[in-house]
Amino acid sequence: MAQLRSFQEIWSGTVQTTPLSLLARLRSADPDAWQRLVELYQPLVRFWCRRGGLSADDGEDVAQEVFAAAAANLDRFHHDQPGDTFRGWLRTIARNQLLLHFRRNRGRPQAEGGSDAWGQLQNLPDPVPEEDGEESAELDQLHRRALEQVRAAFEERTWQAFWLTAIEDRAPAALADQLEMTPAAIRQAKSRVLRRLKQEMGELLA
Repeated sequence: MAQLRSFQEIWSGTVQTTPLSLLARLRSADPDAWQRLVELYQPLVRFWCRRGGLSADDGEDVAQEVFAAAAANLDRFHHDQPGDTFRGWLRTIARNQLLLHFRRNRGRPQAEGGSDAWGQLQNLPDPVPEEDGEESAELDQLHRRALEQVRAAFEERTWQAFWLTAIEDRAPAALADQLEMTPAAIRQAKSRVLRRLKQEMGELLA
């Protein structure tokens, strides 16, 4: 089997917020958009909770707290500076919710906020380690979930043209007979899917 390309290898270019984008819909409190966000990121948040040492039940509770905090603070997320990513922002929320969980379970009063509370949280060990190979596999699944969310917008042949060229890295000329499409049409199909993916998901995946 050919080596599949990673999502990051096919992701390039400037991403902008558009009326179609999931982020724009999240900011307008669209319930369907929030459901899609949870479907995208809940497995990764649960993974962070497991890495933090939580049981499945505690991890589920903390994951719900992470998304509640994200909903309450979405206006604080910005993607206008180098290094600003939604995943990094959500990771910070997950880290703080894990720390608060540990504080509660150690018999300490929950932090009320402010610089003193923040300082106390910083003195606890980081429950969410830096990204490694195991997390990279989780990120690959995140990207595949994003692809599945836009797949329904395309005919099967268009999707196959995208997948075979963008993911399997096969040349359009070699696929013309198989797909009954010209190489130019195959390239156009690939571009259409990538454009739709960036329009809808770009700010949440870049």
